[in-house]
Amino acid sequence: MPGNPINKFFRVSFIEKRSRILVYLNNVLFYLSLIGVGIFIYDLGFVLSIPAKDRLSNFYHIYSLIIFLILTMRLFLVNRIGIRKGWFVIEYLVILILLIGMVLTIYSDQLIIAHDYISLFFKQNFFTFGVIWYVFLLELSKRSLTIYQNRFNPALLFAGSFIILIFIGTGLLMLPRATVAGIGFMDALFTATSAVCVTGLIVVDTATYFTSFGQTIILMLIQIGGLGIITFTSFLGMFFQRGSSFQNQLFMQNMINEENIGQTMRTIVNVILTTLLIELIGAFFIYFSVSPAVFESEDEHIGFALFHAVSAFCNAGFSTLSAGLYDINFRYAYSLQVIIMLLIILGGIGFPIIINLYRLGQQTTRKRWRQFVLKEKYVHTSRNLTIHTKIVLATTGILLAGGAILYYFTEYNSTLREHHGLGKLVAALFGSVTPRTAGFNTVDMSQLTVPTILIYLLLMWIGASPASTGGGIKTTTFAVAILNTLSIAKGKDRVEVFHREINDKSVRQAFAVMLLSFLVIGLAIFFILYFDPGQKLIQVAFEVFSAFSTVGLSLNLTPELNTMSRVIIIFTMFLGRVGTFTLIAAMVTKVQAHHYRYPAESIIIT
Repeated sequence: MPGNPINKFFRVSFIEKRSRILVYLNNVLFYLSLIGVGIFIYDLGFVLSIPAKDRLSNFYHIYSLIIFLILTMRLFLVNRIGIRKGWFVIEYLVILILLIGMVLTIYSDQLIIAHDYISLFFKQNFFTFGVIWYVFLLELSKRSLTIYQNRFNPALLFAGSFIILIFIGTGLLMLPRATVAGIGFMDALFTATSAVCVTGLIVVDTATYFTSFGQTIILMLIQIGGLGIITFTSFLGMFFQRGSSFQNQLFMQNMINEENIGQTMRTIVNVILTTLLIELIGAFFIYFSVSPAVFESEDEHIGFALFHAVSAFCNAGFSTLSAGLYDINFRYAYSLQVIIMLLIILGGIGFPIIINLYRLGQQTTRKRWRQFVLKEKYVHTSRNLTIHTKIVLATTGILLAGGAILYYFTEYNSTLREHHGLGKLVAALFGSVTPRTAGFNTVDMSQLTVPTILIYLLLMWIGASPASTGGGIKTTTFAVAILNTLSIAKGKDRVEVFHREINDKSVRQAFAVMLLSFLVIGLAIFFILYFDPGQKLIQVAFEVFSAFSTVGLSLNLTPELNTMSRVIIIFTMFLGRVGTFTLIAAMVTKVQAHHYRYPAESIIIT
């Protein structure tokens, strides 16, 4: 009988046993994915003999078979206990593809495959590599969604994720095939930190020291570091799991500063897709803006375009050219420089601005379509351009224009001497854009005049905008501080801009960020001069400002620093990327709201 208690008992017991087995299989699959990724890295990172490659090939065959059996068992259990029914089609499809791929991989020598590339795909175990990464990303996505159930402080988790990524990158860069002649731990740590923190400072030449494999590792570190590993893993969770709990959304809302919790996961997806789309478009234009004659092969040409598109949008400043964009083949490529500038600006204004502008354009286009094409009556709707967007765009425009004008006049007879006509204007504008946390150079940095260096210190200190790939104290912090100063000078008791009032919390936070930035920069300069007393003050200051604001520009001092000074630069880059105020606010115990106020008194400030 359906209502029989005995039948109900055995049915519940049956489901519980299958659930426990399912949990066990998930854990086994996760650890197998870690082993697979480890073997994959070993295969790519080390120079192997032919017998070793044959043993690895046999391992891949056995590994694929085990993964196939576990996925099949898991799908059977999931089906029997009645969960995730909407995911069956994809699960069955993956298992079917895995089965076909296993047969083609094992019997690729016996089977007649039409195309050489397809044959090579299976003979070189590329299919197995895809299986390894699919399983790894699938299991990682599950754990990225469950980690938010613990009561981790979002800021500390954000900082911790960068530390983990830095050390993973250090290990990958120390693989034999990543470099031409090997690399020490400190140099690898410095390079990994610079890449993850999208800084661009280097102690070894990226172009000649690292192989194509090593440069690919650096590019991946830049991409993940620019987006933020938490954002990346959350996107994986959304992609593979097709959903997110309210707790996950609440956690990520604090991470990305999204006001509407219902838009949190959609914002994460928009950030990832927008980044990839802009980088691909940028790579396309970079590819056609430079002559193929300067490259040895088509692969090198494509690699150059992809590397510099990602590096520019993420404001990293890494280049596969020894002299950077000052290389003789690129210093006069003004169309390339314009594309690089646009990518830097887009990456530096922040994802909220890009999304806000996109929504405004979408709203305006839809309204004009209805008005002129569909002949509907005009209906006024409020524009959704936020006060944050207005402040960022206004401040960015003023800094770019002001910096370009000052650079043009201070460098007219120095670094701009070799440029003529429109080239001087492009070079001056590039000289204003690049210290805003980008780090590319189209001029000889050692020939900069002292006034230009001082201008660069200010531009580097201000940096990019919040929720962007850049560093610095941010444009909004600088703008709020200036507006507050003007309000006090006018005798106002509040800060107003664009017919809106900025709350006191934002004003206090702006000055706290500025104070902490000076504290970190000052201590870093002090300790470098203490451990490296032979260095010049202006060079050390330029290096520290560049590290804290994750710019990457250098007066050729970085390779000359000793070990302790490099450690200080590493900490400075990390603090600049994570945010000193965010880190301190996360570690300090929060004070509960007080329902009292002390009597107020004035103090003398002149």
